[in-house]
Amino acid sequence: MKKRTKKKTERRQRHASQHRPVKKTMALTRRLLIDLSSRRRLFNAGKFSTTHKKKPVLHEAVSLAGFLRCSRALVSWMVAERKMQPSPAAPPAAEHRRRALLRYVVFLAVSLLAFSCWALVSSRIDGAVLAATAGGEHDDHDGIIVRSSTQAEMPASGGNATSRGAVEVGVGTPAAMITRQPSSGETTTTAASAATCDAESALLRVYLYDLPPEFHFGMLGWDGKAAGAAWPDVAGDPRAVPRYPGGLNLQHSVEYWLTLDILSSTTSGDHRRRRPCTAVRVTNASLADVFLVPFFASLSYNRQSKSPHGGHGSGGRSDRQLQGELVRYLARREEWRRWGGADHLVVPHHPNSMMDARRRLSAAMFVLSDFGRYPPDVANLRKDVIAPYKHVVPSLGDGDSPGFEQRPVLAYFQGAIHRKNGGRVRQRLYQLIKDEKDVHFTYGSVRQNGIRRATKGMASSKFCLNIAGDTPSSNRLFDAIVSHCVPVIISDDIELPFEDVLDYSDFCVFVRASDAVKRGFLLHLLRGISQEEWTAMWRRLKEVAHHFEYQYPSQPGDAVQMIWGAVARKMHLVKLQLHKRGRYQRTLSES
Repeated sequence: MKKRTKKKTERRQRHASQHRPVKKTMALTRRLLIDLSSRRRLFNAGKFSTTHKKKPVLHEAVSLAGFLRCSRALVSWMVAERKMQPSPAAPPAAEHRRRALLRYVVFLAVSLLAFSCWALVSSRIDGAVLAATAGGEHDDHDGIIVRSSTQAEMPASGGNATSRGAVEVGVGTPAAMITRQPSSGETTTTAASAATCDAESALLRVYLYDLPPEFHFGMLGWDGKAAGAAWPDVAGDPRAVPRYPGGLNLQHSVEYWLTLDILSSTTSGDHRRRRPCTAVRVTNASLADVFLVPFFASLSYNRQSKSPHGGHGSGGRSDRQLQGELVRYLARREEWRRWGGADHLVVPHHPNSMMDARRRLSAAMFVLSDFGRYPPDVANLRKDVIAPYKHVVPSLGDGDSPGFEQRPVLAYFQGAIHRKNGGRVRQRLYQLIKDEKDVHFTYGSVRQNGIRRATKGMASSKFCLNIAGDTPSSNRLFDAIVSHCVPVIISDDIELPFEDVLDYSDFCVFVRASDAVKRGFLLHLLRGISQEEWTAMWRRLKEVAHHFEYQYPSQPGDAVQMIWGAVARKMHLVKLQLHKRGRYQRTLSES
């Protein structure tokens, strides 16, 4: 009797273990159906208002609910059929484990299916509820839905240039507030608003150090003592402004144009109304975003580096002495000591300028022609700005630019051929292509009408070769751009101005130096460019050429404004680093 009872108990336990997954599945299905039924009653009772466009969602939920009911009925039938079958003999242990594992897997699969169905239906119904709720917030007048629009607001930061120049946009744009930066060909202000250009509306606020004239316009013959002023009068006739020397001196005259522009930013007159409101001078150092050091470093190198007593207007001091005095002057300034000069702007555009002071001033932002003669810890693309050379050939107007058929020369180069370092590629190229009939590759300089011959040669050539010399860059690239001669850049280490806003591949051809010196490679590449491709680059050249023009008064989108825009973009990262560095100043002062 006891054995029979024990067998019945074991059979009952085995039967219960076999049907436990099915029971759990049925319980889960029952809870899902209850949840769906409650949601459906809410919709039928009108708790959530919705339009006819939301009905397919509810129908989908009902169809899924029906699917779950069918699944429950199928499971119930399977259980009933299982109960009607006689119990077989107990399977072997291995078979029993296999069946248990199979039941476990089936249980997991059915559970995941049920949960997925519930999650899908729940999310669809929640979406319908939210849509119906949002639709109720609009006012409906005479059957016309009046949709509201919102505008996000961004608090302006008093000391950050990024908040100025922000433009609000309506709903439907990626962001409700975007920061405007001067882009390619874009006018930063209109003539009507230029009259109100001030520290609040400008993109960049610049503090200008009042250095003695021997550091800047005194080199150009301007006598500050006789004028009784710290700076030349730029408010009157622009023709009365001290002139920069011509020839190759002009190609590195960047500091001259930047200083003139910032001086004119606070003056009155017609030229100010035409001037874009990108950078403006402030006399309160606490309001400045950047501090401009007005040292004409390139002119000082060209005129005073070879004389122990300096040149005209230097006060009897050489270039090296001026650099030493500049370093001592800045070291005494509280503005420099505050952040170690990280928010200062220095313009040694000539590759050989400020050789003695560059490392001691390396914390500042430099405006350079390239990094060819700078170690990476002194100058790099992270903190410094690359500015274009001032071209020395005259610019071609749109109507004066010859087209494809009017340019018989395929490739043009005129300049020094024997160079050192990376410039040795010039000599190898000269040997390869000098005898080609449609190639002009000769030695040339500014002497013997060199500029006039270069002007004529570039305007009659389809492609102008810009080959690395002693440094990665030269003004030859920018002479080609304003001549609308498609530049062919053969300089692996070159850095290009404003490349974050200009895609040079739209109007230039880039060739690696290792490929250019392969026999036949360069000319095969250039001859393979069709007239349509060349014309597209030629048209793009005419569109971007004004970005490389230095002029006073400055005009929208010219080189001066592009440089200020590049400085403003660099200052975002500088400000971030400076603000992070100053987090614990109060704590350190207390300790």
